[in-house]
Amino acid sequence: MTEQGQGATAETRRPPAAPTPPGADGPAPGATPGGRIRLPRFPRGSRLDPYLLAVAFFAVYTAISVSRYVRHENRSWDLGIFEQVVASYARLEAPVSDLKGPDFPILGDHFSPVTALIAPFYRLFPTPVTLLVVQAALFALAVVPVTRAAALLLGRGPGAAIGAAYGLSWGVQRAVDFDFHEICFAVPLIAFALEAVLRERWLAALGLALPLLLVKEDLGVTAAAIAAVVAVRTWHSRPRVASAALGTAALCVAVCALTIAVVIPAFNTGGEYDYWTKIGEGDGGGPVSLLLTGAEEKFRTLLWILVPTTGLLALRSPLLIVALPTLAWRFVSAEPHYWSTDWHYSAVLMPIAALALTDAVARSRSSVRPRLRAYARQLPTAVLAGALGLSTALPAGTLTEAATYRQSPVAQAGERVLAAVPDDATVAANVRPIAHLTQRCRVFWIGDTGDVVPEYIAYYDPQQTEESLLEYARQLYPEVPNPEVVAAEAGYWVLRL
Repeated sequence: MTEQGQGATAETRRPPAAPTPPGADGPAPGATPGGRIRLPRFPRGSRLDPYLLAVAFFAVYTAISVSRYVRHENRSWDLGIFEQVVASYARLEAPVSDLKGPDFPILGDHFSPVTALIAPFYRLFPTPVTLLVVQAALFALAVVPVTRAAALLLGRGPGAAIGAAYGLSWGVQRAVDFDFHEICFAVPLIAFALEAVLRERWLAALGLALPLLLVKEDLGVTAAAIAAVVAVRTWHSRPRVASAALGTAALCVAVCALTIAVVIPAFNTGGEYDYWTKIGEGDGGGPVSLLLTGAEEKFRTLLWILVPTTGLLALRSPLLIVALPTLAWRFVSAEPHYWSTDWHYSAVLMPIAALALTDAVARSRSSVRPRLRAYARQLPTAVLAGALGLSTALPAGTLTEAATYRQSPVAQAGERVLAAVPDDATVAANVRPIAHLTQRCRVFWIGDTGDVVPEYIAYYDPQQTEESLLEYARQLYPEVPNPEVVAAEAGYWVLRL
């Protein structure tokens, strides 16, 4: 009997299976003769492992995202958008983002009221770094249920290996490296919900899935998928729980549909859900045609999700069903960014893959095929080795470089130039200056200020000249005939209108 098979609790203890000869079709340690996973106690000495790993990864994620911010290497306007939203909540006002348009109600873009939870922290520390630290904490928090479930079912060593492999997974690293996004709340919720599934805590799994409805509108379908997995696992043994799970799934789908069809359009200034335009574009062939568009890139993304993180063994686990809604909306979209491994889009899939791998390894230990049992036994170590190897080319690898922790001359120049913008000014900006101004100015996306004529333009483009940028400003704001450059250095520009 292996370490994790010793001493099941009274609630889960079952009569032991009769001994079987080597290679015979019988239960492996940790599984019952029927293939159901037996739930043992935590291996001795392993209770602190999930929390120690979480603290370590919190430090890693914080270093990655905050150092990128300090170096002025923002990759998107999202951090600025979310800072404006959280600042609105902190002032006890309706959440708006001027970067999406003057006084744009953000619940008319994506339904993510969960970001209000950051407001108390932002009130104490009013800086975009607060959002980055909260995001790092949430991603690191998901390490706890992943490691805990893996240790419970597989033993201390394999559990720690899978937990660390999740923490280093490329999907999480890409998300940490991408400013801030509301899906950071979804990742631990999904991880805790699926841990509850593996521990057969069915009602807890359903309860943990429901808050996904407040994270982002599409995640209602993911919550329904978690409920569907509960229903599948309890269909014969716990029919009442299965019925409750099916009801929860139906509720989640209904709320998702209501949010997209009614709630978001009610807040949206155009009275619609803007992201419908992402489906049905292109050749006009509809979702099926779009699913086949970019098939090579989509297949490559699938391989990245399944091969380095699970060695394809996760295909043996029904938990992988939970990944289908996210993959579906991404792959039927006409937006090529959704198809790839870039940005933050795969972060929610990483805890699903890690826990599906855990489930599949536990199931494979009762296989009649010796090769499968041997493969499953080695896989936790293999995926950790793969994650470590890939990390040399991922954001975590940059933490070994001294340049990561200091500002380049360009970033230092950016600090000096943006200091020319006074506090509380109205500013039109492009990507790089945005998150360095939103905490003290009213910032708009350049070219989308509506009827507002900003007092300043903050711009980063090393290819611009003073003459070309002044001409650009006059085209954007013809009512301001004589804009002037008040600061310029290393590609950063500040114009006063």
